[in-house]
Amino acid sequence: MKFSLILSLLVLVSATAIQAADDATPAKQRVYLGTYTGAKSKGIYLSEFDADSGKLSEPKLVAETVNPTFLALHPDGKHLYAVNEVGEFLGKKAGGITAFSIDEKGGLTQLNQQHSGGPGPCHLVVDRQGKCVLAANYGGGSCCAVVLKDDGSLGEVTSFIQHENNPVPGPNGKVRVPRGHSINVSPDNKLALCADLGLDKVVIYSLDAATGKLSPHEPGFGKTPDRAGPRHFAFHPSGKTAYAINETGSSMTVFDFDAAKGSLTEVQTLSTLPEGFTANNSTAEVVVHPSGKFVYGSNRGHNSIAVFKVDEATGKLTAAGHQGEGIKTPRNFNIDLTGKWLLVGNQSGNDVLVFKIDQQTGALTPTANRIELAAPVCIKFLKQ
Repeated sequence: MKFSLILSLLVLVSATAIQAADDATPAKQRVYLGTYTGAKSKGIYLSEFDADSGKLSEPKLVAETVNPTFLALHPDGKHLYAVNEVGEFLGKKAGGITAFSIDEKGGLTQLNQQHSGGPGPCHLVVDRQGKCVLAANYGGGSCCAVVLKDDGSLGEVTSFIQHENNPVPGPNGKVRVPRGHSINVSPDNKLALCADLGLDKVVIYSLDAATGKLSPHEPGFGKTPDRAGPRHFAFHPSGKTAYAINETGSSMTVFDFDAAKGSLTEVQTLSTLPEGFTANNSTAEVVVHPSGKFVYGSNRGHNSIAVFKVDEATGKLTAAGHQGEGIKTPRNFNIDLTGKWLLVGNQSGNDVLVFKIDQQTGALTPTANRIELAAPVCIKFLKQ
């Protein structure tokens, strides 16, 4: 009797745990889509994503704003921030940042705007405590921090740092100018890391999120190979490894990250292209699978998503193939909150495609699920 009772209780507990896990899985997700604006696109769009079927609803315009080419969500899930990738904004030779509140149905209401310090901002993040917004400016090569107010609106530009020219000449012999292409925050929220394409460095700054202050850090950068051109950057879930995708070198650099020292040390650089491909190509986005087992990078030219397997012990990568069906200029892609699906924004294809992820191999399988959208260039998921 006692054994039967214990067995029944174990079965009940197990079933409850499984049900709780299922309930916690965010099957219904909102997808915010940033675009280049023009005749057919007016700003930020919203689609509903069903993680059970992999289907996307038709996108609807939720905010009119110029060139919201990258988006960032606040940790509270109630605010969204967009860069405005332009050369002049609010009367300054700079781009912009726009703050929005998110309503219960996913709609956006503009709170306010702020300049980004330099022209052509192309990437931004919110720090892990939700205290400030950080942005990277491609034009001129710089980065900035903007402190956030209690209501989620933008305060003043609290830091602006201009990067210096690269002493390593380009293929034409000219000095390479800085090009800030992305900015990210370390797992402990103490560092900001700005990938600068023109410097061949991931520049490292100390971050005081509460005050929105960036200051020099020692060591000051992680170095990629010369002329690699680091573009976007992502941490492994372990926090011990990070990956930079190199735009001009069509490669991926693996860094060991020492959190105590705040240092990045290159341990591997490998191609994002298949052997024998010699046509023009540039890379764009890098995303680490939530499981930490796979890393993905996008190729523009080869028009594919490169798949890499991660060595659990070292974080190093092994090439595991490419998926290119239907892909045209994959400026951005992202993985949904369940880790089952990968969505690709085709900038020149004017659509968003859904691929199913093999959880054992990382391989991507095309699906019939897609939506039409002019010049999609950023994809962000939010639990509904």
